[in-house]
Formats: sequence, structure tokens, C-alpha cells
Amino acid sequence: MIRPLTDPPSLPLPCFDSRVPCGFPSPAQDHAITPIDLNTLCVRHPAATYFVRACGESMTGAGIHDGDLLVVDRALTPRHGDVVIACLNGEFTVKRLQCHPRPALLPANPDYPALLLEADEPLELMGVVTFALHTLERGTS
Repeated sequence: MIRPLTDPPSLPLPCFDSRVPCGFPSPAQDHAITPIDLNTLCVRHPAATYFVRACGESMTGAGIHDGDLLVVDRALTPRHGDVVIACLNGEFTVKRLQCHPRPALLPANPDYPALLLEADEPLELMGVVTFALHTLERGTS
């Protein structure tokens, strides 16, 4: 069952304004702090937003991995190239929407086939995926 978010609580957390280099850090860089609320950042339309867990490996090229938590916005009109949640023949899937030259749902992994859509095939778009959240593995002690 899909239920909308209603009035998500605000929880501002510190966010450093400077970007963190993946190389050697600059010791002269300023480190201002601005509060950030993940609900405000990730949820643009609370009444039309829901979360769903991804399963499988067909979208790894889009940064979506097995077990990721996806933020889905039903208020957005799906466009060519968007990652969407779709219901095709009664089955849910997460894929990249192709509107032209031929309608299709595309995986982001070459090991999986595209789902080419026929004109009479029932397709319902359930929303646009706006964020994918996943946990990073921790090191060993």
C-alpha cells in the first residue's frame, strides 16, 4: 500500500558548506556550517511522496543498488530520461523512462534487457524517483 507523507518532522542537522575533497584536503579552506533538514531536501511534495526499497541489480548504472531506499515523487510529471516506478502488466519495476524514438523502460545495467512497450500494453507510472539512499559498508576493526 502506498501512503503519502504527511507533515514530516523537521530535524535540522549541521551541514558544512565546504565540499569535502576525495583527494588531499586544503588546510586553508573555510568551514562554515549551515543547518540542513533531509525531509526538506529529499521531500519536495510531502502529500505526493513515498518511499520504496529497490531489489535487484538492473539499475546499478544509475546508482540504485539492491536494498536502496528510493524517494518517489508522484507530483512530478514523468519525462523522457527520468527514473520511474512503473506498473507494467501488474508488476512493479524501477527503470529509466524512454519516450522516444519508441516507448520503453530501460535498465541501467547492460546485463538486463529493455522493456519495449506496445501501444496496447497497460502501463501505469507511479512516480519519479528523486533520490536513492544506500548504506555504505563499514570497515573492519
